[in-house]
Amino acid sequence: MTHDHDLVLRPTEAQRAAALAPPPGRTGGDLVVETLCSLGANTVFGLPGQRALALFDAVGRSDLRFVGLRTENNAGFAADAYGRMTGEAVPLLLSAGPAALMALPALAEAAAASAPVVAISAQVPVAGLGGGRRGHLSELRDQSASFREVVKSVHSARTPSQIPSVIAEAWESALTAPPGPVYVEIPEDVLRDETVIPQVTGVDATPHELAPRPELTAVAAHWLENAARPVIIAGGGVIRSDAAGKLRLLAERVNAPVVTTYGGKGAFPWTHPLSLQSWLEDRHTTDFLEDADVLLVVGSGLGELSSNHHTFFPTGRVVQIEADLGKLESNHAALGIHADARLALQALLETVSEREDPTAPERVRLLLADIAARPADQDAAQERELLTSIRAALPPRSPSFWDMTALSYRAWSAFDPKHPNTMHSAQGAGGPGYAFPAALGAAVAEPGTPVLAVSGDGGAMYAIAELATAVQHALDVTWLIVDDGGTGTEPTRPDFVALAASFGVPATTTTPQSLRTDLTQALKTPGPSLVLLPTPPT
Repeated sequence: MTHDHDLVLRPTEAQRAAALAPPPGRTGGDLVVETLCSLGANTVFGLPGQRALALFDAVGRSDLRFVGLRTENNAGFAADAYGRMTGEAVPLLLSAGPAALMALPALAEAAAASAPVVAISAQVPVAGLGGGRRGHLSELRDQSASFREVVKSVHSARTPSQIPSVIAEAWESALTAPPGPVYVEIPEDVLRDETVIPQVTGVDATPHELAPRPELTAVAAHWLENAARPVIIAGGGVIRSDAAGKLRLLAERVNAPVVTTYGGKGAFPWTHPLSLQSWLEDRHTTDFLEDADVLLVVGSGLGELSSNHHTFFPTGRVVQIEADLGKLESNHAALGIHADARLALQALLETVSEREDPTAPERVRLLLADIAARPADQDAAQERELLTSIRAALPPRSPSFWDMTALSYRAWSAFDPKHPNTMHSAQGAGGPGYAFPAALGAAVAEPGTPVLAVSGDGGAMYAIAELATAVQHALDVTWLIVDDGGTGTEPTRPDFVALAASFGVPATTTTPQSLRTDLTQALKTPGPSLVLLPTPPT
């Protein structure tokens, strides 16, 4: 018989010694850092501010790598990309008031893309909380309220002893499927004041697994193996759960063509005989999907972009596997399976029988031929040529990050990412300025791997200050700026090449004809570089 006291984890001798004689001069900020280190963090992003100085001082005393950016929003984008690339929770450290609010657009994108960012923000001293107007610098009536409808969960620590548990709770929330950003709030005096609490050494924050219900996967398997024209839509959930291999096995077993959403690009091999690629905004694809008698949707809510702007209306049976309960059957009636994509696909592989269909590859080939034969205007033709040059220059396993610009919109459909989790954009929330700071975060996550950022001239202006960050940390990011004059809006903009040079960043002006060569050279050059493509070429 097991008794409760038998389950208590007993401290080691080292833990006992540390508890009896904690180092002097430790603060609440040190408790935050110790907790993060205990949870496995090794890198933090952020921007120091007055209310959070005790937190940043503690980071400086630790082994954590601090990557400071020039605005809080850009720091949030960098943390978002680090989380996407590693699948790990990543701390974003913020000061109070306007500094914290500056990160909201980045956290909105992280929420849309299910990136596990743990935003830890300072607050005014405890005495200034509760809605009173004491006149503190950076005082807000309810700072956490601004985050509550953006992030996955909100947490607060009001005393030093609460800090380890609160951060562990937030960490677990950020990583549990569906992952996403969380917000932690700690008052300045709690961060600043000395504490006698022992060093934090044993914190656990294991995310919960979200397994499918077996009676649902049994029905889905029966439908798939008996379908006449099954099709699979693979979304970002396949990428986040590292389930691309299982998706391919299932598609091949039931001979189902696969189309990936823009967030799911790379989830299925681009040139596979069953690959419909990512032409979701083409009516030929929409018709093909509508004709499916069984449509398996994995890791997608079938939102605006994934449904050809809500013009897609399935006529057959729909099975939707989705970890975000709010997205389950939110747009189309379906056999809804609330589960992590990897676990659900594994359950299907354990139950579904092989389905023969020699016609499936031919139907895929004909569809892609119809899409390719569609007349294209001159701008679209040039964009496809540019994407061909970019793909040829970019190493197959190098990540690319795309801003909200015309070339990116074309890339969503036409660009072959080569591998899972190597193509990202801000199409989840649609915010500009994402590409370059996100690419910096990816370069931190994958040192030694060249990273590409693609922006228009308008989006580049949101992130231009981060050239200083790229130089400071010697990050291996090539920034391709397509200077199209704001697509007809004609904003005033700088000489990007001269501006990059002023930061000590190698920069060159290219043409559509020399783009492949210039971009290849830039990607091979260690550290940051900039390639400017005026369109039409000058």
